[in-house]
Amino acid sequence: MGIYGYFVAPWKCLVVIGLRLLFLVPAGVPARSGDSFSKDNITVRQGDSAVLKCTVDSKVSRVAWLNRTTILYAGTDKWSLDPRVVRMDNTPVTEYSIKIQNVNVHDEGPYVCSILMSNKPKSSKVHLIVQVPAKITNISTDITVNEGSNITLMCLAIGRPEPNIIWKHRSAKGHNFVTEGEYVDMTVITKEQSGSYECISSNDISAPDVRTVKVTVNYAPFISNARSTGTPVGQKGVLQCEASAVPGADFEWYKEDRRLFNGLNGVKIENQGKQSMLMFLNVSEEDYGNYTCVALNTMGITNASIILYGKTALLLLLKYNIGLILYMLLCALGMQL
Repeated sequence: MGIYGYFVAPWKCLVVIGLRLLFLVPAGVPARSGDSFSKDNITVRQGDSAVLKCTVDSKVSRVAWLNRTTILYAGTDKWSLDPRVVRMDNTPVTEYSIKIQNVNVHDEGPYVCSILMSNKPKSSKVHLIVQVPAKITNISTDITVNEGSNITLMCLAIGRPEPNIIWKHRSAKGHNFVTEGEYVDMTVITKEQSGSYECISSNDISAPDVRTVKVTVNYAPFISNARSTGTPVGQKGVLQCEASAVPGADFEWYKEDRRLFNGLNGVKIENQGKQSMLMFLNVSEEDYGNYTCVALNTMGITNASIILYGKTALLLLLKYNIGLILYMLLCALGMQL
């Protein structure tokens, strides 16, 4: 392996000089010894092995592989100091091949097989192309912004051929295509645009490289559920209020202008995520009336009115309304008769 000893055989010196002259030829790729020149490309993926083949016959007296101006192999002698470059011995007698293991992008370029046949030099060239799987090298970090702000997401990738970048938005409704390119601009962002954004980089060399950026959008509370409740005297009553917000909303309860506190005046306040419950352990006549649920966070405040009423009063009201409707119907029928 390498140059053996401190001396070089005279014929080897001649080979070097001859090869350097022979390799001043136009670019091309492996050929038979009977051809003056042929073209070919070898494409391999980074990390794989590349096999460079050169066909010879009994008329060939000298043969060597070069990379640009560097001799890799001359006959059976290795000149390259790169341990990844090896000669393939188990090949047909008509084939002179070398292998480059664990190929990287620096190995890309022209390789020349130089042949001396009947004192006439011939050569062939192969161009090695190294493909590199797409890899994301830089991507935006997770971001939290207020609704109405402008943001830009970035995703940079390398690869050969140049990778294609696609952004997808992962939301509750599933994957929705967003855009192509390294950058995504979002102006006047809304809460619906929050979620995970996938950057997918691919160039068909291997599986795509996928990274995710989480976008959190702060927005003011809005109450999505607040229903009045009817409860008889002496029973347990519950008023419920549900609000969506980021950051999560804090809740306050009021009866008219008086704020209610947990554990006082026979009421209990229990908050669970987006929901707040005002519970009456033993409803009395004094508990009936209008209540206000207030939801607030750093982005804003909102409220909703909820009524706690007695079921008996509701039944009487319904009964009265039904009777009134029947009376009006009978009156209408009598007028027709």
